[in-house]
Amino acid sequence: MTRAELIARTRQLVEEGDRLLDQPSLGALQVWLQLSDDLLVAAWGSMDRYHLAWLMVGKPKVVVRGRPMTEEEERAYVREVAAAKTAALRMSLDAVERQGMPFRGEDGGVAPGQGMGELPLAGLGAAASQDANRRQR
Repeated sequence: MTRAELIARTRQLVEEGDRLLDQPSLGALQVWLQLSDDLLVAAWGSMDRYHLAWLMVGKPKVVVRGRPMTEEEERAYVREVAAAKTAALRMSLDAVERQGMPFRGEDGGVAPGQGMGELPLAGLGAAASQDANRRQR
């Protein structure tokens, strides 16, 4: 995936997250969560349970057990989960777009300002570089 593709797909998911806040739907939330999980895993790798618990994504503050949620409880749940996941998507977008961080699965090279950088002795030849490195120690 290219940087532009990741940015575009993340922006789409952020927009959908904002829509879920305005028009909560449990079915739409479930599809959106799967799409956003797939994108984040492709870009950054999978998260362990510790990180997921820290983000509190998908964990409502008030748990309803033993009965179906009321319509209002369901809307509140959708809003709460969508707000948390949208925040995580915004952090991902900031990392790749503004900060230029490299990401897992990136096609097309390393972002500007990232990677190992220039070797200060490049162009001297292998023997001269080794000699200069030995002298610096």
